[in-house]
Amino acid sequence: MIFSKESKPTILVVDDSVENLTVLNALLKDKYRVKIAKDGIKALELARQYPQPDLILLDIIMPGISGFQVCEELKSCGSTHKIPVIFLTALHQETDETKGLKLGGADFITKPINPEIVKTRINIHLELQAERRKTEALLRTVLPDNVISDIMQNGTHKPEVLHNVSIMFCDFVGFTAITSQLQPDFLINELTEIYTYFDEICTCNNVVRIKTIGDAYMAASGIHNNDAEHALNMINAGLDILDYLNKRNEQSKQKWQCRIGINSGEVIAGIIGKTRFAYDIIGMDVNIAARVESAGHPMTVTVTPATKALVKDLFNIQAIGNVALKGAGEMELFKIIGRIYVPIRNHLIEENILINKPDTAWT
Repeated sequence: MIFSKESKPTILVVDDSVENLTVLNALLKDKYRVKIAKDGIKALELARQYPQPDLILLDIIMPGISGFQVCEELKSCGSTHKIPVIFLTALHQETDETKGLKLGGADFITKPINPEIVKTRINIHLELQAERRKTEALLRTVLPDNVISDIMQNGTHKPEVLHNVSIMFCDFVGFTAITSQLQPDFLINELTEIYTYFDEICTCNNVVRIKTIGDAYMAASGIHNNDAEHALNMINAGLDILDYLNKRNEQSKQKWQCRIGINSGEVIAGIIGKTRFAYDIIGMDVNIAARVESAGHPMTVTVTPATKALVKDLFNIQAIGNVALKGAGEMELFKIIGRIYVPIRNHLIEENILINKPDTAWT
């Protein structure tokens, strides 16, 4: 593994012997950032500090709390349980190694240490750690964090009924006609770029993308943290999407307009499928959100009475009359004119690199 100075992995070395600490520091310092602790209490303190170590070399027999106790504490804490622990010890009994592995240790190296063995084991576990992080990053593109945590710990995630959720549907106006005039590679590049920015907008507003189907983009807020501001966050995301498209259209030869519909209520959330699974939400309130989007006007955020009731003092809202929604009957709908308040969050749209981005190559 090759790392720049800035990206060197951090290793926490824990041992009560100054001699051992000196040897390990000399062995590792050129390739890794090394933190040192002479007892278990200090080790736990350093493990929780940012930047957290990528790996811990842990002695077992120490004054105060033992290495076994330190490992047990690390594995019981949400912020440290994923850090690999390699025990370095003079204990040679199989029962000691078994105990260390059962407590969550990743490996067991006996003293006196062989430098090449130590470096090889460290490299192996850092590679495994890097692959785990890549896997989690990939999962985060399709699953909420709480679902990933359940799958990692339990191997499954039980479906849930969530009572306080806002759902957004967004699609492009005239998409079928537009796509017939574009080259396939150009169209896919356009959607990839746009959906990437939509994802960033959602993340900044505590909203989760659920899925895309062609030109339809579906997202939800409140599904993973019981967020009391789920409707507020969802409308902010919708307005930010409109701002982004307006700014993009000022520079891009291909102009895109969208409709956005938002509804708030109850959903059933869970993983559908086994070999090609996907996290999804279903229910009547999801269907209503889709109908609202279809009934809305271009470049407008349209909301239901349920959503309006949750944010009525935060936005300028205008009634657009009763609309017949398939499967839901007539419903009064509203459009968001603008914000009454100034949201405290990052200026994603204002500072977006797209503002100064040259035109893409056109075909």
